[in-house]
Formats: sequence, C-alpha cells, structure tokens
Amino acid sequence: MNIVHCMGEWQAVRGSLSGRVGFVPTMGALHEGHLSLIRASVDNNDVTVLSIYVNATQFNDSADLAKYPSTLEADLAAAKAAGVDWVLLPDYSQIYADGYRYQLNEDSFSRQLCGTDRPGHFTGVLTVVMKLLNLVRPNRAYFGLKDFQQFTLIKDMCHTFFMPVEIVGCEIVRETDGLAMSSRNRLLTDKGRQLAGSFNRLLADAASDEHARQMLEAAGMQVAYVETVGMRRCGAVVVGEGDKAVRLIDNVPVDAAEDSLPLRDIA
Repeated sequence: MNIVHCMGEWQAVRGSLSGRVGFVPTMGALHEGHLSLIRASVDNNDVTVLSIYVNATQFNDSADLAKYPSTLEADLAAAKAAGVDWVLLPDYSQIYADGYRYQLNEDSFSRQLCGTDRPGHFTGVLTVVMKLLNLVRPNRAYFGLKDFQQFTLIKDMCHTFFMPVEIVGCEIVRETDGLAMSSRNRLLTDKGRQLAGSFNRLLADAASDEHARQMLEAAGMQVAYVETVGMRRCGAVVVGEGDKAVRLIDNVPVDAAEDSLPLRDIA
C-alpha cells in the first residue's frame, strides 16, 4: 500500500495508473461501514484509492471539529488489510490553497434536514468532494447511505457538472442493536451508547414522522429533525449533554407520505 502526503506527487502518480479506479473518501476513524465501501471498491475496480482528511470547512462548530476522533495508525492498518492500493493524506494548505475563497453551494436540498441547523456544512462537503474527485479522477466513488442527504447532493452535483464518475451508494452497516456505524459512536458515553441503540428502532417503528419525534424525545434524545424524503425517513438526534453531546443521523425505508419532502430524480 502506497501513502501520499503531497498532492503534487499524487497528480504525477495518477497519470501513470491504468484500469478502473475506485475511490473512498473518508475523514478517518475507520469502522466496518468504511471497510464495506473499501471492499466494494476493491471487488469492482483495478485500483482502490482511499483519502483520509478531516475537512474543517464542513464543521460549523469548532468544538465538534476538535473532538472528532483521530486513529490514523489503526486506519492505515485496516486499509492495508482491506486491499487499498493508495492512501491520500493531504492537509488543509493543499486542499484549500485558495484559503477557501472558492466554494460550491447548492441552494435547495442542502438547506433542509442537516442543513437547517448546520449552516455551511454542505458547502464544505460539496467543495471538498469536488476537489478530491478532481484529484483522484475515479471511475467510481463510494459513499455510505447513512449520510443519505450527503449522498444525494454529491450524486446530483456530479450529474449537474457532467463529471465522469459513477457515485455508488452502499447500504448502511449496523451494530447488533441496529445503531448505524459511525466514527462518532466512539464518543458516546456508556449511557449514551445504550440510549443510541434505540434510535434506529424508534425511527423505523413509528407510524409517522411526528410519532417518531415523540418517541425519540420520550426516550431521552434531543431531536433535530425527523422528515420523510421520498421513500426514506431521515432523522438526526443529539444524545448526551454538554461536552458529552453527540449528534447522530440515520434513515430507514418507508412508504412515501403525502407530506414528505420531494426528492427529484437524479442520475
């Protein structure tokens, strides 16, 4: 497995690669969900590229950024075992040499769901993903469907800008109690982890979005939103309080409700 810190060096390497290239962009703290994306890429491409970069521009809360988990040594070992060929480890000065003057904004769906209380989040996400896709120039890029809104926006962005990459959505990988795997899960206290285990079940079992909100709040979670988009009920909750608070997202398939948010067809 090859590790590259300098993106100028990577660009020279990229020109020498042949065959189909798969790409898995991450912020590190790899778990089984990330590894499922890597395995999908390894199985369906000739070369797999992994990036590990904690993207500061998508954090609207500096405290949230500061506590984001970092496990680089373990990440590299897991990536190697999973069959990754190249790992990109850029820093802010390389990704944002422009000082973040140039940004990519979406003016509709990005303002809903997670975008409602995380201003600028998806601008940071779309900007960094555009940059990484331009650097890697993959045939396929892999994203987990836990971040359903993010996946939708990225797929639509690539279609809108005629980018020659297939955006592949991979199913959510869950813990035994149904909690969607996330790097943030390791920040939960023991009590918070027990409570978080009911998030998926309550989201799925509810008769309506409002019913789900009521059950989640009754269980002791702070609800940011529960809304059905197309055929998926999406939810975000905060578990814990103060500096122990952890924000979690999830989504489950449901029949489309009459008052669900529209999700226009994307390529």
